[in-house]
Amino acid sequence: MLRQEEIALVIDSQQEYFQGKDQGLIRESLSKIPIVESFATIITGLRRCGKSTLLLQLMNQKNQNAIYLNFEDIRLIAFEPSDFPRLYSEIKQRAVQVIFFDEVQLIEKWEIFVNQLLREGFFVFVTGSNASLLSGELGTHLTGRHLSMELFPFSYQEFISFTSSAVSYESLEAYLKIGGIPEFVKSKNELIIAALLDDILVKDIAVRHGIRDIASLKQLALYLLSNLGVPTSANKLVGMFGIKSAVTILDFFSYFQNSYLMDFVPQFSYSLKAQNRNPKKVYALDLGLATAVSTSFSENNGRKLENLIYLHLRRKYNSIHYFIEKGECDFVVSEKGKITHAIQVCYQISDENFSREYKGLLQALDFFNLEIGWIVTANQRDRFEESGKTVELIPAFEFITMEL
Repeated sequence: MLRQEEIALVIDSQQEYFQGKDQGLIRESLSKIPIVESFATIITGLRRCGKSTLLLQLMNQKNQNAIYLNFEDIRLIAFEPSDFPRLYSEIKQRAVQVIFFDEVQLIEKWEIFVNQLLREGFFVFVTGSNASLLSGELGTHLTGRHLSMELFPFSYQEFISFTSSAVSYESLEAYLKIGGIPEFVKSKNELIIAALLDDILVKDIAVRHGIRDIASLKQLALYLLSNLGVPTSANKLVGMFGIKSAVTILDFFSYFQNSYLMDFVPQFSYSLKAQNRNPKKVYALDLGLATAVSTSFSENNGRKLENLIYLHLRRKYNSIHYFIEKGECDFVVSEKGKITHAIQVCYQISDENFSREYKGLLQALDFFNLEIGWIVTANQRDRFEESGKTVELIPAFEFITMEL
């Protein structure tokens, strides 16, 4: 329990820091923030990807006074649901209508308090680093009264703007290694990435889910981040890192995904049972994380390029699969239940791999009755036409800056 005076001091301290921050690069997502009266705006994403900075940019853009409160502040560790009335009194005294709450889901019954603020005409923005925890709580007291969006680390376009680079093979190579965590892009200090990964695994996963065997959790995470784009199943991993249950591994998979550490992409099938049964490909939500903590001794640029293209598609589309028939196509994208794009990724097309990559893509085009597909490369261009189908070889730095 906290006194109102203590809450006021924390607000003042955080406010001074928040408003004094450099708002940095204006994010592409700023114009996409959903703002509707009587609806809470929920912004989720990976730790340190820039959620609080995005709120600062929003405040500066709208020229509004707002209260910002981060509930991960150590001074708020004693905050309890019974303290919400004192926080409410403090908000009323400050005569503001815009409230920014960071990681408020750490406090029980927060959604009841947010709902009260909405009923009284406040604009409330909630940010958090866990997708399922937020969505689960929103289903109780905020049903139908919230709008959600995800924030990702810097896109390639944001990366080149932040680093004053040009769209080129060289800047693409840099992005493959550095990724898009703003602080890491700025400093290049791998200790930042190591600390970030530890925070995700310990604070966002182990503590929240009561996991005692943190060593096994970390080993599994490092293994997956070292095997980007590789089909993975829980059954095949049983026994590794001392984890004896496929159910436990599946739980860890969901924790990794909900904390925005990595995604698991299913094989396309019209059967949901088959999708769940078949191995899934793993991709990191930030390439810098994968590079800095990978246990692989090779650069494996092909896998990183595949991961980059996945992230590009992930920002735009909710339904992404890989496709296997006789051959394999890395990504098929669906909109409104219909496959609309097929994309193959190969770092460098050669005599040895051209037939495999080309035929795998053609099979996907035929299966889904598509007229055009892409083979995304590091720095190669070409065009092929066969049986009414068009295959474009295109450099990744061009593909991710064009409109599909």
